[in-house]
Amino acid sequence: VSRPVIPVGKDIGYLPGAKAEKLSHWMQPLFDNLEYILSVYKKPNLKNIDHLFQNNFIELEALSHIRGRSLPSQYIIIDEAQNLSPHEIKTIVSRAGKGTKVVLTGDPYQIDSPYLDSGSNGLSYLVEAFKGQPIYGHVTLLRSERSDLAELATELL
Repeated sequence: VSRPVIPVGKDIGYLPGAKAEKLSHWMQPLFDNLEYILSVYKKPNLKNIDHLFQNNFIELEALSHIRGRSLPSQYIIIDEAQNLSPHEIKTIVSRAGKGTKVVLTGDPYQIDSPYLDSGSNGLSYLVEAFKGQPIYGHVTLLRSERSDLAELATELL
């Protein structure tokens, strides 16, 4: 059995180290949020971030390796989904198996890809395509949850 080595999305490249080491810089915003959540909602069985990973509560995966997978009974969170193309979003969401929930987060006005804009990105594409579907929900946050400074920067810059 053979598969073409053509990743979906940007490949994490030939960085030294194991997968976790290669992903750590890209996933730092998720680590920051997990640390905040753990500090606010202290649970005795969730000691720290390392505990979550060591006990397989959380697994990090590069999107470039999702092609061909089937992910049943999972809770999948894709952060910064506005930086994905409609094709990449379709590839990711179509991996969901029975019982899987997919959460996409992002801001269509904070796009880093030179090939996407607020209307052509994968997050906006999915929101529009899934409107009215009974298994779909969508929430738009109307203000910044980071800080007053972050909200001011978004409005004025």
